[in-house]
Parts: sequence; C-alpha cells; structure tokens
Amino acid sequence: MKSTGKLLKEIYERLYKTYGPQHWWPAEDPFEVMVGAILTQNTNWKNVEKAIDNLKRENLLDPFKLQRVKPARLARLIRPAGYFNIKAERLKSFIDFFIKEYSASVDAMKAEKPEELRKKLLEVKGIGPETADSIILYALGHPVFVIDAYTKRILSRHRILDGSHGYETYQRLFHESLPADAGLYNEYHALIVRVGKEHCRAKQICTGCPLSVFLP
Repeated sequence: MKSTGKLLKEIYERLYKTYGPQHWWPAEDPFEVMVGAILTQNTNWKNVEKAIDNLKRENLLDPFKLQRVKPARLARLIRPAGYFNIKAERLKSFIDFFIKEYSASVDAMKAEKPEELRKKLLEVKGIGPETADSIILYALGHPVFVIDAYTKRILSRHRILDGSHGYETYQRLFHESLPADAGLYNEYHALIVRVGKEHCRAKQICTGCPLSVFLP
C-alpha cells in the first residue's frame, strides 16, 4: 500500500503531466493578488476579474485610494464579484490593516514571519484560513499550502482524508508530505482547482479524469 506522501506526489505529477503549468495567480502585482483573494470568496474567478477591471478602470487599485473611496462606490464597482456590500467591508478592513501594520508595503509584509503574518491576517474581519494562505502563498511567495473545497472533495473521494476534518488537518497533510516549496504549492493548488472544476464537481465526472486511476 502506498504511503500518503507518495500518493500525493503521484497525483501532482499526473495532474502536471495532463494540464501543464497553470500560471496562477493571474495578476499584475502582489497587491492585486491580495484584493483578488478577498473578492474570490464564494464566487468564480471570471466575476472577480470583472470586479478588478472595474477598479483598474477607475484607477483605484491602490491601497491608499481604496482606503479613501466611499464604501457605497466600492460596493458598486465590485458588484460582479457578488456579496458586494460584505466584500466592500472586508476589503476596507484589509486595507486598513495593510496600511496600519505595513504602511501598504508588500516588502514589509513579506518580511514578517509567515506564521506571525497568518495570525494577524486571521484577526482581520472577513479573512479566514483560505484567504490568508492565498495572500501568503500567491502574493508573498511563502510556502503555505492553500486548502479549498476542491482539495477536501478530491481527498475525500480518493479516501486519503475524509471530509470530517478541519482546514488545518488537510494543510498539515500536504506540509508533511511535500517539500516546503512555494512554487510547488502554487502549482499543485492551481492544478487541484483545474481538475476540480472539470471533473471533481458536486456531481463528479470521472470519465476522462486524470485522477481516476487513483480511485480506490
């Protein structure tokens, strides 16, 4: 019987061979990644892109400008991302934190120890583990594995870890099974999202799935 670590590595290799590099996170700079990480909560990336394009068109994709913009206007601009009033509030909370703690400096934020930064991010209203880890991995390049609904579903269906476990248990599994490499974590998570969208949906489509060979 294969070890979990070996199985996770084989799953990655098969996904990479099938799909190739995913070039995530699609953004022009780290701050855009941070904004996208908040806006992508409970919606798809196409809608987030529309919201970010609206901010760019108004020349507002800047922490100090976003801090000054009225919440109602911000909500209108990010409307395509859904839950726009809630997300406007969350985005404002994050911006206030980013400016207060790091003077809106990506370099200063990156210099913080990842475990300390994560604790601080989780104290910001509306930021949970997935959003915090997306910022730490994709915007700042620290090796922290992002766990999402696709990851849980795939691991559960392949009987690697059942769905009763919490976020930290899933994350620890990847951290203990793979080398601490931000590039690897980035690519692996992006590939999981790809196969999750195409095959491992709520109603799964196993035909043609590159991971069907790993089903028990």
